Amino acid sequence: MSNRTLTDAVSSKPILGKGLVKWESFAMRYTRFALGAAFLSAVAGRFGIWGENTSPDSFKHFMEYTAKVNSFMPAFTIPFLAWAATIAETFLGITLILGIWLRFVALAAAGLLVLFGTAMAISLGIKTPLDYSVFSASAGALLLAICQIRKAGGNV
Repeated sequence: MSNRTLTDAVSSKPILGKGLVKWESFAMRYTRFALGAAFLSAVAGRFGIWGENTSPDSFKHFMEYTAKVNSFMPAFTIPFLAWAATIAETFLGITLILGIWLRFVALAAAGLLVLFGTAMAISLGIKTPLDYSVFSASAGALLLAICQIRKAGGNV
């Protein structure tokens, strides 16, 4: 069997070379930082930290966007959804960057991004979450979780 890249077919033991292990480690760190930074950037934008919408109404604009994305939800749920998303994104962003509870956090990030992408697709059309790479980011988070499970010796 000439295509023995990740596991030996006989022993099922990893046969990763040092170079591939380094790339995998780099890819996992890169994914963690990219996802974490994206979550924290979104939260910063909501509070005018990036310089755009720096008025006290920045979060108000986010609530309006939350209502637009969740057009299928009752109006009274919008403030809860906006704050829940903000708290979740802050928690996930910080913990991804710090590398804390990675399996749980990566799975939660994947799930949250699927929810965001689905809501966007329902309310704004499928093009919007595809343009913003929401499902791609979700897939990256899921792969990060799988790598962490495998690294811990668990079954995927």
